[in-house]
Amino acid sequence: MSIRLSTHSAEETRRLGEAIAQVLQPGDILWLRGELGAGKTTLAQGIARGLGVNEPVLSPTFTLIREHRGRLPFFHADAYRLDGAEQASDLGLQDYFARGGVFAIEWGEHIADALPEERLEILLEGGADEHRRITLTAYGERYEQRLQRLEEAIATAGFRDNG
Repeated sequence: MSIRLSTHSAEETRRLGEAIAQVLQPGDILWLRGELGAGKTTLAQGIARGLGVNEPVLSPTFTLIREHRGRLPFFHADAYRLDGAEQASDLGLQDYFARGGVFAIEWGEHIADALPEERLEILLEGGADEHRRITLTAYGERYEQRLQRLEEAIATAGFRDNG
């Protein structure tokens, strides 16, 4: 199951992140996919804002994982500098998955074998200026339920499914 939509500014991408956050539950895993500059961190900022995180959310490229407090803990990871499941294991990734927060990872393709098969993948594709095409795809029943609830949340927030 997938939802496709577009945003036209960084702030609109953040607002989409806020809408996504409204349906997230403890233990949810989000794989934020896209090229450099596609808006992955911008979307993560919106998700964090929607979870009630009040501190700045910056790219975790050099720290690998940043932890933030909100209505649910928000773990924001960047696997760009990692190479394979062994390094993900050394980082304690599975421990983060079990901590009952929301885990969002950028550049997960570097450690794809270490990521759970059940997850919500969010692909961001750049267009002209700040225009983004965004596809949310559910893998597993848990995330199909999230997407069904998300359809309502994004409609309420003023977004349309372009599917």
